[in-house]
Amino acid sequence: MKRIILIFILSISFLGFSQGNTHTQSGGKFEGLAMTPPMGWNSWNTFATNIDEKLVKETADIMVSSGMAAAGYNYIVLDDGWMTKERDANGDLVPDPVKFPNGMKAVIDYVHGKGLKFGLYNCAGTQTCAGYPGTRGYEYQDARFYAKLGIDFLKYDWCNTKGITAPEAYTTMSNALKTAGRPIVFSLCEWGDNQPWEWGKPIGNLWRISGDIYPCFDCEFKHPENWSSWGFMKIVEMRKDIRKYSGPDHWNDFDMMEVGNEMNDTEDKSHFSMWCMMASPLVAGNDFRKMSKETLAILTNKELIAVDQDKLGIQGFKYSAEDGLEVWVKPLSDGNWAVTFLNRSEVAKKISFDWKKHIIKDADFGYEADFNKTVFKLKDLWKNKEIGNTKKNFVSDLVAHDVITLRLIP
Repeated sequence: MKRIILIFILSISFLGFSQGNTHTQSGGKFEGLAMTPPMGWNSWNTFATNIDEKLVKETADIMVSSGMAAAGYNYIVLDDGWMTKERDANGDLVPDPVKFPNGMKAVIDYVHGKGLKFGLYNCAGTQTCAGYPGTRGYEYQDARFYAKLGIDFLKYDWCNTKGITAPEAYTTMSNALKTAGRPIVFSLCEWGDNQPWEWGKPIGNLWRISGDIYPCFDCEFKHPENWSSWGFMKIVEMRKDIRKYSGPDHWNDFDMMEVGNEMNDTEDKSHFSMWCMMASPLVAGNDFRKMSKETLAILTNKELIAVDQDKLGIQGFKYSAEDGLEVWVKPLSDGNWAVTFLNRSEVAKKISFDWKKHIIKDADFGYEADFNKTVFKLKDLWKNKEIGNTKKNFVSDLVAHDVITLRLIP
């Protein structure tokens, strides 16, 4: 009998040990923080790690005074390079005291005081892409640190991640943010290598679909370290059949914009149109202090922004392509459609589009536009004026790399 009792006790002990901590912890992202694609500014495209308190404050000031905040841009996100190369004695991240002499909290309070939101960057690996302390092994500690600072957005990169899997690493950080208790938009930046659109919806509010963008129309820029950056049209067409995974609070992120960086105004206009057609987050990456009036006009085009921010949250798709002239379409709320004519070629093209010969069908979301059954008014969103309806062919000239974006209204 003693032997039976002893075996029973050992069995119970073993079962208890093998189950570990049975406390159920609430996990997953904070829901509802990004019901339309986030809009804001990120430091990386122009400044890399050359960031400081003065830059943040000046950017916040201009975001408000220029009308960008009124147009919807409300996040200021500091990318890689905001911290020192070592953690402190307690293992906490340390904002660089030279770049941020008054501390990060003072900077965040300043941004919040402007009615804006603030974001920071880190990485799932042992080090960030620029060699600063990564979060691996410190997820819950770093989440508490961010919550205490009062940030609103975390961009989470994928450098130096040997030995870990992306779904596991991003789930861990998502749960850590949730446990820390402050609602923070979680931006997954693992470049689309592990198909985050297939598993990211319960984890993050947006996920990058590509490697880094480059300020060109359709090029590939090869870095000496054996990786590439991509022109914006390369990114638009990089992933096939993923639009069905994107929507309110779970966006395909086509990267920070290069509007105002090295391309001409025509290409910037096309870049902005395509990001709006793709329902991508609209995150500026230029130097606001040197921004031309043309760049500002592109970034604050309220008609295009309304296409991006449409409450349906449906990503557009390429309807047709012929001889370098492409037609992209996007279903909008209230039966509206956005249609973009894009000249992908190096020479001018003439558009002559007979609406009645086309029935636009969205196979992923079930929307349809039959121009024989419904007449739509046409509004040119770059000229901000009505230009007729679908009873007549749409005829126009289009120079190389340019776009015309229309809103179709029943």
